[in-house]
Amino acid sequence: MEEINKTSKIQFFFRPFSTDPKIQMGIFVAFLVMYLTSLSGNTTVAVLVQINHSLHIPMYFFLANLAVLEIFYTSAIAPLALANLLSMGKTPVSIPGCGTQMFFFVFLGGADCVLLAVMAYDRFVAICYPLRYTCIMSWPLCVELIVGSLVLGFLLSLPLTILIFHLPFCNNNEIYHFYCDMPAVIRLACADTHIHETALYIISFIVLSIPLSLISISYVFIVAAILRIRSAEGRHRAFSTCSSHILVVLLQYGCTSFIYLSPSSSYSPEMGRMVSVVYTFITPILNPLIYSIRNKELKDALRKALRKF
Repeated sequence: MEEINKTSKIQFFFRPFSTDPKIQMGIFVAFLVMYLTSLSGNTTVAVLVQINHSLHIPMYFFLANLAVLEIFYTSAIAPLALANLLSMGKTPVSIPGCGTQMFFFVFLGGADCVLLAVMAYDRFVAICYPLRYTCIMSWPLCVELIVGSLVLGFLLSLPLTILIFHLPFCNNNEIYHFYCDMPAVIRLACADTHIHETALYIISFIVLSIPLSLISISYVFIVAAILRIRSAEGRHRAFSTCSSHILVVLLQYGCTSFIYLSPSSSYSPEMGRMVSVVYTFITPILNPLIYSIRNKELKDALRKALRKF
């Protein structure tokens, strides 16, 4: 009971990137620019898909949902991180506040990973079974796949968050990070965390390896089907619809695997914080850029929208 009372009164603080206010302000400006760019880019993609009837197909439906997920995903992290940068690490966050941020971050991040696997399946059906595509990828199935991604993200996030915040936290209340990431918070617990670290590793391995395996299998069949296409133009078009997705998958899964699948003994808080910047700020910017630059239909829709203004 005494440990529970201590824990309930604790407020966490995030360690500043630097003790120099000028450096902190520079990082604040960089984070703010990246956050606003991410918001504008992903909002543009979602709106373009919504207002253009030519984009009302499963591929762009999934892309628009990915953009919306990225908006909420970065918004779960950025406001508190920006406030912390301005205050030189003096912005407190309560235990419930930290738990809430962790829940939404893991929930949306998990849904994001599953949705990338769904998008790979969509490309597999489109390239390997083009004549049956509209029958297989029906709108009810597309909606079910989106809902399924969200449900799986929720089922991943809730037990992990509850498990971690049942740990007692004592005097050490400085999180070596810019948000309430699971490995960083676990390190503050004043109890044996071996079971929690093992559970985090196993769940992370399952959540990352199963979708990535499905993506890899899909692309084995996709590449085999593309190589059977006789015309060079047809092969190029098929590859172009997949290359954007592959780049996004490599960024997302590469960074998250580095953080959550590395042994706890080799976990570096400073390296973890740096890599986290990539998938919380940089990847959400690159997603709309990668898809728009390499996608003719999306570029045409953007040009038409700009001409109206």
